[in-house]
Amino acid sequence: MDHGPRRLGAAAEWLVALAFLLATFVVAALIIGEMRAVRTPGPAATPATTPPPGPSPDAGRDRISVPSLLLLDGKQIRVGDSLEQVTAALGAASQAGTDTVGRSPLGDRITRSYEHAGTRFVLVFEPFERNGPPRVTAIYLR
Repeated sequence: MDHGPRRLGAAAEWLVALAFLLATFVVAALIIGEMRAVRTPGPAATPATTPPPGPSPDAGRDRISVPSLLLLDGKQIRVGDSLEQVTAALGAASQAGTDTVGRSPLGDRITRSYEHAGTRFVLVFEPFERNGPPRVTAIYLR
């Protein structure tokens, strides 16, 4: 019997299996290298701008964030309303205190306190697009 072609076929199968095994080790080494690269700490990232002012750090204790506010006189304020809409709905007399203005990536961020119809709340205005009109981004009840 001639075992020549069978041995050559078996040797080729072993070579292919060895190539796949080596490729598996190479891929595993690349994955482990990427995982190590992600976990290595780099220099601390410093923000390009100072963080904009917002509610106090203890806001969770004395304020509640809501997506919309229905006031006792039937007026409603929602996240996304423009500063002009809020001023028209509430009037300038409802504003309590002074504005806090800071910078955000898209423009000025305004934090303003209100008292209207017996309800005290804080609105945060910020543009949704570059150079856009300020809109309500957060509503906090006191």
